Amino acid sequence: WGYYDVLFKGREFKVQRPYGSYVMENILFKISYPAEFHAQTAIEAGMTLHAEVKDRIADIEKVVVETQEAGAHIIDKAGPLENPADRDHCIQYMVAVPMIFGRLTAADYEDPVANDPRIDELRDKMTVIENEQFTREYFDPALRYIGNAVQVFFKDGTSTNRIEVNVPAGHRERREEGVPAIKQKFVDSVSPKLAASQWTALDALCANRDKLAATPVDDFMALLVA
Repeated sequence: WGYYDVLFKGREFKVQRPYGSYVMENILFKISYPAEFHAQTAIEAGMTLHAEVKDRIADIEKVVVETQEAGAHIIDKAGPLENPADRDHCIQYMVAVPMIFGRLTAADYEDPVANDPRIDELRDKMTVIENEQFTREYFDPALRYIGNAVQVFFKDGTSTNRIEVNVPAGHRERREEGVPAIKQKFVDSVSPKLAASQWTALDALCANRDKLAATPVDDFMALLVA
């Protein structure tokens, strides 16, 4: 009897590494865009291309999007997108919007934006392919990359540079850039919902690591109740 005997026929667990802080050190924060994580770097590539393509959307012949196996499997979506849940799981939609508008916000998944005919026209010109290197780096526990690349080809035979982004802003390798953005996201999300005095107390507490660590959980949670 016992867990190993009943479910694993006497075999013990084999783990990749000693138990420690690996998960916390490699946590991914969703910072830049309200989007499915496998598309974060593709959106960033689309944002980079915006200035170059925004006035030439009608001149685009094709767009090649390279992604990891997971991205190709989960968010490569053709055909009608009926609602925001469809749209934020469609890599073509999430690349088209920043290319056209230079942004991707939660409001961009709603009908007033989605009804812009340029989005579906651009989606139809996109080819999504798996990049095997992105897949290897995605599954490598030492890297945990989520790479994407986007390149635009025009009808006159010209093209943009191939824009490759390997890790999103919330990745371990971009902590220096990401931490200030996380703090700002916290401010933007929480401060409008609390009284000024309550927000001031919460902000001061979160800025003092030792005091925060010594604060009882119920006292901390009380500061979050509007």
